[in-house]
Amino acid sequence: MKIFVAGATGAIGRPLIAQLLDKGHDVVALTRSPERAQTLAQQGVEPAIADVFDADAVKAALTRAQPEVVIEQLTALPKTYTGESMSAAAPFNRRIRLEGGANVLAAAQAGGVRRYLRQSIAFWAVPGSGLAHEETPLAFDASPAVAADVCTVSEIERRLLETPNIEGIALRYGFFYGPGTWFAADGDVAQQVRQQQFPIVGNGSGVWSWVHVEDVAIATVAAAEQGNPGIYLITNDRPLEVRVWLSAYAQWLNAPPPPQISVEDALRIGGADAVYYGTQMRGASNAKAKRELNFQPRSLEWLVDTAVAHAS
Repeated sequence: MKIFVAGATGAIGRPLIAQLLDKGHDVVALTRSPERAQTLAQQGVEPAIADVFDADAVKAALTRAQPEVVIEQLTALPKTYTGESMSAAAPFNRRIRLEGGANVLAAAQAGGVRRYLRQSIAFWAVPGSGLAHEETPLAFDASPAVAADVCTVSEIERRLLETPNIEGIALRYGFFYGPGTWFAADGDVAQQVRQQQFPIVGNGSGVWSWVHVEDVAIATVAAAEQGNPGIYLITNDRPLEVRVWLSAYAQWLNAPPPPQISVEDALRIGGADAVYYGTQMRGASNAKAKRELNFQPRSLEWLVDTAVAHAS
């Protein structure tokens, strides 16, 4: 198939492009940078140069490409994972998702694109017992930054799934790990953990759902090829409480054990969002993706390595 990718040069875009090419697809990638366009061309990708905020330029690029499928991975996340950096990045990240994404979607609809896939988030379901699934409501009443982001992804999903004449698929990804992510061994969170700056909050009961960036690429290509319109949760098989994954992560990094702070201290230092992520977040089920996309995610690498170390 001919597939148009918006957001092709980030942590997900790179393995996604490699996976699409490996599966024999004809790939056109949108970029506003001539330098990145050259890199894409060297990979065997047809670059399309346009600013995602220029609706006419995006429409022209997509019209020239005439793809069957569009995969949109537009985000603008900072290199560091802190409350301050995430807050600073939030306005532009929201703009590129809503305004930039709207331009790509409108161009796809005008160009007669058959199928449109969009990145979304798996870990913002309303808190509760058990794992969340695709029909579980989102956490609109969560802490302030989370609630704002929930409103953004809800609007993105609604707009996509209600667009006439397009098979819309929202892929709700878990927390990324692997090369180029915050949680890689050379990533920002790894440095924070080594410096004991990433604590367990309260009893560490917040449940995080993970997915390797290469598994994201594999699942996304499968959805492009055979997915049904609607929502898929793309996570690995084992959502984990913070107290479990963070302790194992520190051991994997040969870092000191993570400190533990009270909910009250977390509220004072990091605000309500830090408490939400540390104690209230709910895990997600990948059953639908496994059933319909034959998704077979790998185990979290630092748990595998820790288990091997313990066995030896």
